[in-house]
Amino acid sequence: MPHSPMPMGAMPPTELHPFERIIVLVSCVLSFLGASLLVFTHALWPELRTRPRQLLLYLSLADLLSAASYFYGVLQDFEASSWDCVLQGALSTFSNTSSFFWTMAIALYLYITIVRGTPTGMGLLCFFHVMSWGVPLGITVAAVALKKIGYDASNVSVGWCWINLEAEDRILWMLLAGKLWELLAYVILPVLYILIKKHISRARAALSEYRPLLARAPAFQPRTSIADKKLILIPLIFIFLRIWSTVRFILTLCNSYAVQNSVLVVLHGIGNTFQGGANCIMFVLCTRVIRTRLLSSLCCGYYRGLNQPSQSLEGGYQPAEPCKNKDVEKTKAKLTST
Repeated sequence: MPHSPMPMGAMPPTELHPFERIIVLVSCVLSFLGASLLVFTHALWPELRTRPRQLLLYLSLADLLSAASYFYGVLQDFEASSWDCVLQGALSTFSNTSSFFWTMAIALYLYITIVRGTPTGMGLLCFFHVMSWGVPLGITVAAVALKKIGYDASNVSVGWCWINLEAEDRILWMLLAGKLWELLAYVILPVLYILIKKHISRARAALSEYRPLLARAPAFQPRTSIADKKLILIPLIFIFLRIWSTVRFILTLCNSYAVQNSVLVVLHGIGNTFQGGANCIMFVLCTRVIRTRLLSSLCCGYYRGLNQPSQSLEGGYQPAEPCKNKDVEKTKAKLTST
């Protein structure tokens, strides 16, 4: 069945090969399972519900909806702006944009608490909810009401529906419905995490004079090393996953046939759908506290070994009792609490 005709001067539709569709569908399933595991661990162990992990829960909920909506879109292989195409496009637009906001909210929270040392309360959390749910919802409702969501010929997607390429102001709506926030995240995330890492490095330098006293806490150095690696990996992984979508967006604007390159199509499909899986790897499988408890539960063992405070998204810092420097103690306490 032929695809709907595209406006004059537009690129022809990108045909999805079966292997491309299968890869993206598998990515959607893995992302859904990964986000589900994050939600499961949050519900299972209340003592690990730190504020950063609470924010991670909301991000996982957005990723769950995103993976499910993308799965339906890729499975259906839409050929026109049908009602279910618009519905799927609306759900994925809302969830994907919300995922951007929650990702930046986590980075901002860590920056405020660790670097600025500013106390946080319900006010900041309410602000994050308004921005991360409210703004995407407003954009999505407006896009649906103005009939901007629909069939996009898979030139700016990989089988799912997004912004209708027949809309005259499609570029504006592509920016509002995702690309603007995606581009901002490319800048904001690396800046915030670099500032956090620099603050941690300064705190470690301040602790260097107490190194002999810390000799009896051998876990300290490996954990700080793990934390540093995660702080670097978080923005890098986000950029690596999302950059292919940005590349195809730019190629579509330039009417370049390179937008139909199979490698780009697959990378775009995985990048847009695997956010939940990537977060699960970082914050469940690569976080010792969660991983150990999960393995213990899977092995039907009774877990007794964790009577310590909940650890941060970065893997946690162990407090060093001998250190009496108040500024260093303050920094370490915030790292532990987050």
